[in-house]
Amino acid sequence: MNCRHCGTPLELTVLDLGSAPPSNAYLAADDLSCPEVHYPLKIKVCDRCWLVQTEDCARADELFVPDYSYFSSTSAGWLEHASLYAERMRGELGLDDASLVIEIGSNDGYLLRNFRAAGIPCLGIEPTEKTADAAEMLGIPVLREFFGEAVGKRLADRGEQADLIVGNNVFAHVPDINDFARGLCAMLKPSGTITLEFPHLKRLIQDALFDTVYHEHYSYLSLFTTVRVLETAGLRIWHVEELPTHGGSLRVFGCHETDSRRASAAVSGMLEEERNQGLQTVAAFQAFQARADRIKNDLLMFLIEQKRAGRSVAAYGAAAKGNTLLNYAGIRVDLLPYVCDAAAAKQGKFLPGSRIPILAPSTLIERAPDFVLILPWNIADEVRKQNVALEERGTRFVTAVPKLEIL
Repeated sequence: MNCRHCGTPLELTVLDLGSAPPSNAYLAADDLSCPEVHYPLKIKVCDRCWLVQTEDCARADELFVPDYSYFSSTSAGWLEHASLYAERMRGELGLDDASLVIEIGSNDGYLLRNFRAAGIPCLGIEPTEKTADAAEMLGIPVLREFFGEAVGKRLADRGEQADLIVGNNVFAHVPDINDFARGLCAMLKPSGTITLEFPHLKRLIQDALFDTVYHEHYSYLSLFTTVRVLETAGLRIWHVEELPTHGGSLRVFGCHETDSRRASAAVSGMLEEERNQGLQTVAAFQAFQARADRIKNDLLMFLIEQKRAGRSVAAYGAAAKGNTLLNYAGIRVDLLPYVCDAAAAKQGKFLPGSRIPILAPSTLIERAPDFVLILPWNIADEVRKQNVALEERGTRFVTAVPKLEIL
């Protein structure tokens, strides 16, 4: 395999999680009598541009299918994050009814509905049918395609260049990252702004967040590599911010390379932080596998101990990261009999691989387990606030990543 950005042959495997089904390929009851397709799940690093990337094995249209079940609006915290961002961009960029905001990977309209409510024209680009349907029900126009250079040029040719292009947790999800970046350049007005949010490689390595590795994540990005990818497409980064979302993310602000905006001190500061962590050296990645194995083993030991002691354990959050963790650990219904999730689209289905049933959150109140394992650990505080009554009855909450912790 060659690097998706610079074409260098990839020699170093950072993490090998065996084989697993796509993490968002939830199963209906009728699917349980059928075999599941599993793909190798490995990440490699390029020792030239330092792009960390999932080994080639599955096409995007095999992963982002029409009934894709991830709906961004399920998380109240993420909705607040989107609302605050939209309000800030309206003010800082002076967006009004003559502007155009385009979001790539617009999902169910969780973000663009804020711009629409303010009277700012917007367009979502979203290839998955169910989420696009949900956005259109909010009055948001959606282009149902995978984004790339051809789409960006087509929109530009018909006069739909954007004042603001948003890509939240989508830049890491594209197989051809160079084509995507060229599409951004084509679709951006000469004075326009791009913001991209993605989990930061620095935090992935620092905290061994191996459960964020799954097939839909083609890239694991540092600022250093992101700068290189965008510069190749005629864009540059003029500002960067650290965010707490998804265990630690970056929000980069981009523009055309000819734009007059000066790069902020935050850009050089973050590049220096990454250098100090050694993210442009092989040594930074060498202990990652052992740390992932330790997290996996600690969780398995915990679940076995609770079963032997006769204590009940359930899970909360049928998230992709949880599926990576459960499948790598080989956890099945004997150790974790069910998982609850607030997304109606997931309830009544089964987790891929582990085939653990997904139930409504009300099940936790009905059954009051001794422990609830929060699989999307990045929203643990939100989950606990929603389940205060459960804690008052004696249920303890647990997270497994970045370390096993009883909250």
